[in-house]
This record gives sequence, C-alpha cells and structure tokens, in this order.
Amino acid sequence: MAGILDLLNSDLGKTLISGTSQQFGQDKGKTTSALNAALPLILGAMKNNASTPEGASGLLNALSNEKHSGGILDNLGSILGGSGVDKDVLDDGAGILGHVFGGKEQNVAKAVSTSSGIDLDTAMNILKVAGPLVMGALGKETRQKNVADQSGIGDLLSGMLGGASNEQQSIVTRLLDADGDGSIIDDVAGILLNSGGKKKGGLGSLLGGLFGK
Repeated sequence: MAGILDLLNSDLGKTLISGTSQQFGQDKGKTTSALNAALPLILGAMKNNASTPEGASGLLNALSNEKHSGGILDNLGSILGGSGVDKDVLDDGAGILGHVFGGKEQNVAKAVSTSSGIDLDTAMNILKVAGPLVMGALGKETRQKNVADQSGIGDLLSGMLGGASNEQQSIVTRLLDADGDGSIIDDVAGILLNSGGKKKGGLGSLLGGLFGK
C-alpha cells in the first residue's frame, strides 16, 4: 500500500521539512520532530473518527472534495516555497483539525510543542499544514483504490499508520480526552519524544527516521 510513509520517504519529505522550517523560522531538526508527532496524531484521530459509520461517512464525504484529491502533494514546493503559506491551505488545515480533533486541537498542539521543542503557535501552524497534506494523501489513495465504505477507509488508515497497536492508538484517545491541565499532555509528549528515535513503539516512532537530518 502506498501510504504516508511511502509518500514521504522521498524528495517530498525533504521539501516538506525544508519548506515548513523556512516558513515558520524553525530549524530542520525541530521541524522534523514536530511533523513526526503531528502526522501520526492526525491519522490516528481520523482512524478514531472512522470507527463509527457516521464518522467514516463524514470522512469519505470530505475526501471526495476535489481539493483533497492529492494535488497538494504535487504542489507542495510552491505552497511552501513562497513568502508565506497559502492562506487557503492554512484555513483548510484549521477546519480539518477542528473536525478530526473535535475542538481539542490545542491539546494536540501542546503535545507537539512539548515533544519537539517548538513554540505553541508554530506547532499549531505545522498541524495546519499537515492536515491538508494527510487529507490529500488519503484522497489520492481512496480514488486509486475505489474506497467507498467504512471497512475500506479503516483499512486504509491502518495501513498508512503502519499498523498501530491498540495501545498506540490509545495515545490519541488520551490526548483528546485531556482536560487541558497539562499532566496528560506532558505524558503524551513524553511518549512522542521517547519514541521519536530508534526505539520501537508509540505513534511518534511511526514516522521516525523518515525524513533524515
């Protein structure tokens, strides 16, 4: 399956890292860490949502929109190579985050910020860029594989996540259930940080080593 790992284990990954780090004024190492956390968290939340018929239907409907057909993957260089990230991309990203995280995107941004060492505003902006990228990758796959039901989208998300275990998936659930007091967020950030290297396990490791230094 041509999942997120396959799509990003190429020049696309380098373009994403360099463009995002330049746009938001962060070094490539921290940007890599932030994306290593952000992308699996977004996919994991989508998988949670798609576990119900209503959630799967909503996601498939959103993926049928032409702006999520995968074109963003071909235009990433121009989107991240100018004087600023396209406002339409950031607005689309904000909408995606609000939907998949159910209003808890601030918790997710805090975890990404803590685990990567970047500031909270930049973490949120990186999530906004990552959202449309994930939707584009999913949209492209659903079109190529004619995915049209809950089972199909569930299998696709599992494949793109690299077969995350139930324990790993619970990281997303814990984060979305956090009340914002910081304790759970710090725990999740610690898991993401510890699993971002060669150690196996945890959502952060799913894209670990993907982009290179």
